[in-house]
Amino acid sequence: MLLIRGQAGGTALTGTLYERDDQPPSYRGAPDESAPFTWICDGFYEVESGGQVQQVGDRELRIAFEEPLPKGFEDRDQAIAAAKEHLRTQFARLGVAETDVDIEILEADEAE
Repeated sequence: MLLIRGQAGGTALTGTLYERDDQPPSYRGAPDESAPFTWICDGFYEVESGGQVQQVGDRELRIAFEEPLPKGFEDRDQAIAAAKEHLRTQFARLGVAETDVDIEILEADEAE
């Protein structure tokens, strides 16, 4: 299992890449076991009211989160590339340039 984290503007978003031998989570909408690699990560976007207040760089934003949607992949490199793109897209929704997002990949046991 890999944790893939995007960081920018003093905040971060982390998703999980489940690999072939990992025990996937069990909840409604969890990945099915037919895909060798499954990426799961929240999505978020800015809202005018409600949401969670978050400091991103020098801006205070209200952020709403979307339910994570698992995505399956046949190839590990393809799954990692999609994970990186997902993280960059979430920050772009907040006005953060793609080049300002730092991506870190950790084995799950390294993050503990």
